[in-house]
Amino acid sequence: MEKENNKYRINPQMGLNFSGELIVDNFAGGGGASTGIEMALGWPVDIAINHDPEAIAMHTINHPHTKHYCESVWKVDPVKACNGKPVALAWFSPDCTHHSKARGGKPKSKQIRGLAWVAVRWAKRVKPRVIILENVEEFQDWGPLLENNQPCPIRKGDTFRHFVSQLQSYGYNVEWKELRACDYGAPTIRKRLFLIARCDGQPIVWPPATHGPGTEQPYRTAAECIDWSIPCPSIFERKRPLAENTLRRIAKGIQKFVIDNPKPFIVPIAHYNGRDLAHSIEQPLRTITASPKGGAFSLVTAFIAKHYTGVTGSSLTEPLHTVTSKDHNALVTAQLQKRNNHSDKVHAFLVKYYGSGDNAVSVAEPIHTITTKERFGLVTVKGELYQIVDIGMRMLTPRELYTANGFPLDYIIDHDATGRRLTKTSQVARCGNAVPPYFSKALTEANIVKPATEIAA
Repeated sequence: MEKENNKYRINPQMGLNFSGELIVDNFAGGGGASTGIEMALGWPVDIAINHDPEAIAMHTINHPHTKHYCESVWKVDPVKACNGKPVALAWFSPDCTHHSKARGGKPKSKQIRGLAWVAVRWAKRVKPRVIILENVEEFQDWGPLLENNQPCPIRKGDTFRHFVSQLQSYGYNVEWKELRACDYGAPTIRKRLFLIARCDGQPIVWPPATHGPGTEQPYRTAAECIDWSIPCPSIFERKRPLAENTLRRIAKGIQKFVIDNPKPFIVPIAHYNGRDLAHSIEQPLRTITASPKGGAFSLVTAFIAKHYTGVTGSSLTEPLHTVTSKDHNALVTAQLQKRNNHSDKVHAFLVKYYGSGDNAVSVAEPIHTITTKERFGLVTVKGELYQIVDIGMRMLTPRELYTANGFPLDYIIDHDATGRRLTKTSQVARCGNAVPPYFSKALTEANIVKPATEIAA
């Protein structure tokens, strides 16, 4: 990029020149959408708006050449902010919590649900060539609330349709579509609704998937986001026992992703109690010097546990499920030790090392309750018999979550421009509320970069 008047301009090799047109990121948060837009353009957004000081602090240190407004989107006058310059792209990611089904039956706020109307305000005041709005799928059901602050089932979608008609009244063509981040190169399955409105006579373009079935590239996986050098402490050696529901989720995950899985994910590098267990299931296993009597080999398999009610978890061989603003994602590892005295034909079953009576449990039924002291288990991996001797669990770090959402590895997440440290809670919240950058990159390339290149040609 070339630096001109303390502003980064478009890379000449891209053949683009916006002639002073602005890029505006409303509801900018920690900078997910802005990062993707910059990846597409080679030029940072000009204006970023968000009411949260911590979000603006993270955005500022990562996008220092952007003009920041730390206030409500309603208090920023589009005309004054743009100062007479035309707007090429205005991006909007209004709060989705009061549209999302994840909120359940909690009361909805009319004010929060109505934040999207600011896009119409920008359309009326400065008429951006392209408007892109991102929200949850349920945004299409946006309608009036009843007296109990619950959505009216009869008028579902009425407000959304009115919102679209208002954009159309200002000369915009409007389309919307649900997209998944994993289809565009992010290692997360996060699905979102995108609405594109444009008034420059160019067609609205929906970028084709670049990853997954039917493409040249496979989905990126959760496994590549994990820092395997971080120890995963044993759940049996905790000072404070895990909650019963957490243990139950771990048990279901062990059942699904280890015992019943014909190809469990094998940890490439694991540090278990200070021991380096770097190996692959496809290679000979190294002898573990601290093996139990009789000789054994050690192996570690893993999956992601979701701390949601009724959710088992997910495999590390698939994209990470949607990252939320709460600390809900945990890595669970199961340490396996190979038994030398096995027969040619192996039948897998589970052995409980506690209680009385018949302790042999079929792998066709749920694992019995995991206690805080005992070990359990026999499992087969590629026809070889292993015993589960330990289970580890740790929450995913903010860096791992940001990587899963598609942020660059050098994105600054732990402190702001003044050097003030950002708490883990704040980091996770920014990540969960962020637009995966690969979304905004793909949409900006399709609707801003390529049309501009074609016009220049």
